[in-house]
Amino acid sequence: MNKKGMAIAGRFIFALPLAVFGLFHFMNAHGMAGMVPVYFGQLRFALVIITGTALIAASISIMTRILLSISMPLLAVMLLMFVGMIHIPGLIGGDRLAMVAVLKDTAIAGAALVIGGTLGRD
Repeated sequence: MNKKGMAIAGRFIFALPLAVFGLFHFMNAHGMAGMVPVYFGQLRFALVIITGTALIAASISIMTRILLSISMPLLAVMLLMFVGMIHIPGLIGGDRLAMVAVLKDTAIAGAALVIGGTLGRD
């Protein structure tokens, strides 16, 4: 496979799970609202919906290469906020799987910045 083929395949392989994660936010919004820090109060459900929408929008941006220089830094910030507000407190609280989430979201944030910095054409 040539470089262009790898880049296209990589974009779609990266984008598809983001879209699925976004759909999961809609399918299980009430359950996921319990993961949002309690200090967000009544906004917890709305934040899950907003996050799901953002993940789907980021996926579409990756697949179409539209607004990548804007969407990818925003995706990275959102994921790093998850690390700081959800996963690290879970890790401190004894959730053994939280380290997997920390590493996953950190890696995806890094990849988003690479994509935004190299493929953005806006």
